[in-house]
Amino acid sequence: MSPEPELAARAGAQDWERVGAELDAVGHARLPRFLSAGECRELAKLWGDPELFRKRVELAKHGFGDVGEYQYFAYPLPGPVDLLRRALYGPLARIANAWQRRLGGAERFPTALDAFLARCRHARQTRPTPLLLRYAAGGYNRLHQDLYGAVAFPLQVAFLLSRPERDFSGGEFLLLEQRPREQARVEVVGLAQGEAIVFPNRERPVRGPRGDRRVRVRHGVARIRSGQRTTLGIIFHDAT
Repeated sequence: MSPEPELAARAGAQDWERVGAELDAVGHARLPRFLSAGECRELAKLWGDPELFRKRVELAKHGFGDVGEYQYFAYPLPGPVDLLRRALYGPLARIANAWQRRLGGAERFPTALDAFLARCRHARQTRPTPLLLRYAAGGYNRLHQDLYGAVAFPLQVAFLLSRPERDFSGGEFLLLEQRPREQARVEVVGLAQGEAIVFPNRERPVRGPRGDRRVRVRHGVARIRSGQRTTLGIIFHDAT
């Protein structure tokens, strides 16, 4: 992996105004070419070290999907995972607070991740939620929301670690928006290796003729046609 200061600088160099505008326009934003191929391989290798993880979940066993599983990291997080979580939180907190103002919410998110995690601990949410997800041919992940307690950060990030059309085919990222008194809207997003997608974990504001509306969002993964797909998920709130 690249040195941690380099990863932090890479996060700081993103055009976060563009990210906010894309989230407003289409409900998600891309961070292209964020990780190198080598960094993706190093992160994917973490899958094989059981000491790094606190929990393993089989999708089919719990009715979440099929032919896939994911593992939640344990504290302390591996260095690159912790760094990505910290570096991405600050700029996304600014977007999250702007959303809160638009929706009339009273909650504001601290500018630093440690202060936000202290809020999680106060609510007895102490288990880390960053995770690796792996799907084989025939696997998929049903539409869902990653909510683990009363405290929740409204945005999260997923990095594709595998190579589309080489390591796997299919497996597009899915977002579904349910707007009041409208039929559902679906976005199908094909990512490149090392690219990240920023998306809402529960809801987002959408401007309408009478001001902002609260729109519910769920996400999932389409069926893998062949091969194996590995993803790193960065969720900012901890779980109960």
